[in-house]
Amino acid sequence: MRSFYDRRQFLGQTVAASVGLGVGAWLSRTAWAESVKPGAPTAEKLGWTLGCAQYTFRRFSLYETLDKLVELGIPCIEPAFFLRLDSQRPELKVNESLSAADRKELRQRLADHGIRMASFYSDLGGDEAAARKKMEFAKEMGVETMVAEPPPEAFDMLEKLCEEYKLNLAVHNHPKRPNSRYWHPDNVLKVCQGRSKRIGACCDTGHWVRSGLDPVECLQKLQGRILGFHLKDVIESGKPEARDVPLGQGKANYAAVLKELHRQGYKGLLVIEYEHDSPELMKDMAECVAFVEKVAKELAG
Repeated sequence: MRSFYDRRQFLGQTVAASVGLGVGAWLSRTAWAESVKPGAPTAEKLGWTLGCAQYTFRRFSLYETLDKLVELGIPCIEPAFFLRLDSQRPELKVNESLSAADRKELRQRLADHGIRMASFYSDLGGDEAAARKKMEFAKEMGVETMVAEPPPEAFDMLEKLCEEYKLNLAVHNHPKRPNSRYWHPDNVLKVCQGRSKRIGACCDTGHWVRSGLDPVECLQKLQGRILGFHLKDVIESGKPEARDVPLGQGKANYAAVLKELHRQGYKGLLVIEYEHDSPELMKDMAECVAFVEKVAKELAG
């Protein structure tokens, strides 16, 4: 996601809600693999599972997005707490405010499409009661990793809840701006220091490039603490407003990024978050998937 400012603008246009979601554990890997033909099968053999941030398809509801992911061969989705669940009921956002009936429907829709929600972008903060509700919802949906940018003072409490609920917390980075406290990997490492391995980083490579950082160097700093990943390439370095381009076509040196992940032995979700919305969105996303598969084949030998 672009920045707090951009997201707040979007929230103002779409009516904000409260928490994000994810799914996965309740739906076995075998079940979803049978439903979704992987768009990057070699990447899967390397231990990488492709996902897509719901923010990529923010023009659509989550339910509409599921069909697109099946077409692209992407078996996981990472929703955002402020985005729509259903185009027919725009007041419903994918968060803990959903009723029991709506949650059941969501689980069934995911099962029908063979899509998992193994991660989600959440607004976790310092309120323990609120954090519990968000984590309870996440656990119900089968989430494995919550992606968020909590204030530093909240981590003692959140670490305790992560252990209790058996959830990971991946700290996300936005581009360098006054309100982006985790733009630099050193800032992420600071809140991870001395903590459980359930606390780590969600590496947004595009935002690192926007901040003028080298993604490979950032990954090397974070080795051992990487719990999530936003695959993103952008056209210019050092410009927070730089637009996204398909993977491998920008300044992130994406072949080297994936090679570094492989060197580290990273296995887990690789979530594509493509922010440049246009009539060519599905074509651009297909190019992203194809690029990951191409590099995976090279790495697999």
